[in-house]
Amino acid sequence: MKKLSVKYGRDHLFFDIPAGVTVEVLSPNNYSPAADAIAEINRALDNPINCDTLENLAMLCSNALIIADDNTRLTPAKDIIPPVLDRLNAAGIDDGSISILIALGTHRPMTEDEIVEKFGAEVVNRVKIINHDFNDPKQLCDMGVTENGTPISVNKLLLEHDFIVGIGSIVPHHIPGFSGGAKIIQPGVCGAETTAKTHLLSVRLRHSMLGIVENEVRSEMELIAKKVNARYVFNAVLDDNGDLIKGFFGDIETAFREGVKLSREVYGVKAFKKADIVIASSYPCDIEFWQAHKTLYACEAVLRDNGTMIIVTPCPEGVSAAHPDILSFTGQRPEDIDEQIKLGIIKDEVAGALALAWANICRRFKVCIVSGGIDRETAEKLGFTHYPTIDTALKDAVSRQGSEADMIVLPSGGDILPVI
Repeated sequence: MKKLSVKYGRDHLFFDIPAGVTVEVLSPNNYSPAADAIAEINRALDNPINCDTLENLAMLCSNALIIADDNTRLTPAKDIIPPVLDRLNAAGIDDGSISILIALGTHRPMTEDEIVEKFGAEVVNRVKIINHDFNDPKQLCDMGVTENGTPISVNKLLLEHDFIVGIGSIVPHHIPGFSGGAKIIQPGVCGAETTAKTHLLSVRLRHSMLGIVENEVRSEMELIAKKVNARYVFNAVLDDNGDLIKGFFGDIETAFREGVKLSREVYGVKAFKKADIVIASSYPCDIEFWQAHKTLYACEAVLRDNGTMIIVTPCPEGVSAAHPDILSFTGQRPEDIDEQIKLGIIKDEVAGALALAWANICRRFKVCIVSGGIDRETAEKLGFTHYPTIDTALKDAVSRQGSEADMIVLPSGGDILPVI
C-alpha cells in the first residue's frame, strides 16, 4: 500500500491508499517567497496601484486607523505594519494618533498573547490595538443601507479616523470568491446584521462562490467599503507556508484584483476529473470548525455527487466560540434551516447562513470528519460521521464508493482552489 499524509495543525497524519484506488494529490503551486519580505513590502508601498503613495494620501490627515485581519489568517502583520507606521509618521501622524482595529468579523476576540504573536512586540508597544466586537452596540454605528438593501452596521472607529488602510491576504474563499480587498471591512469590522445579509446572499445564490472574482457578494462588500470611506488596502499573497510572495498596496478594488491574479496562480490547481472520494486537511484553517468548514467547498469542487469527503482537522476550540448556539440548528434539511432563519426562529443569522451551507453540502455528499476537537456526538449534530483515524474513514469510504474508486487528496484544503 502507498502511504500519504495531510497536515494536521503543526503535525502530519499518515494513511494508506487501498489497493485498486487511484489517487491524485493537489497542493498549492510552488512559488518562491520574496528573498527579503521587508524589501518586498516597501516595494509595494513605493508602487501604489491606482492611487497616490501612502505618505501623500495621509499627508493632510490628523489620525489613522489600520484594520488588520486576525490570527485565523496567515498574513504577516508583524512585518507589514511597521513600514506602514513609519510612512504614516512621515506623513505627520504620530503613533499616538494611530490605532489598529482587529478585523475579527464574527470570530472571538484575540487574547493578549495572540495579539503579541500576530502583530509583534514592536507594534504592540507603538500603537493601540483594539478587538472588534460584532455584538457590542457601543462599538457599532448604523450607516443606513446599500442600494441593494443590505443594512450597514460598522465599527464607529472608522468614522472617527481620517485615514483608513486595511491589511490582509488574498486566498480563495467560498463567500465572496477570494479574501482580501473590501472583505477586511465586511465582514471584518461590521455588525452581525450586515454580515448575516452578505453570507445569506452567498449561500442562497449558489453552493459556493469559491474562486469567482466578480459576484454579488463582492459587489455588496465594495459598496459598504465606499460608504465608510475605506479606500485603501495592503494585500499579501502568501505561499503554502504563509511566507510572503508579493505585496499589493493601493485602491481597495484595483489592488485586490491585481493580487487575485497571482493568488489564482498560487492556489489554483487542476484536477483531471472529479473523484468519488476526497481527503482534505483543513490547514491552515485549523482553530475551530468555523474556520475549518472552508475545506468543504474545496472538496465540493472536485467531488462527484453522492461522493464521500473526509475532512481532517484538529479544531482545538471546537465548532465556534463566538456562535455557541449553532449546534442547536445544524444537521437539519437546508429548507428547514432557511425557513427558521426567515421566521426569526434562528436568531444568529450569521451562524444560520453557515448551517445552511453545511446542510447543502450534506445533501449532496457523505461528510466524514477526523478530528481531535470534535467528538462523535458533535459531528452527528453537524450532520457528519466521526472517525478516529483517516484509515478507518477511508475504509468505509471505499466500501461505499467501490474498490476501484477515484480519490483526490488535498493536503492543504483550507486555502486552495481546485478546478476540473
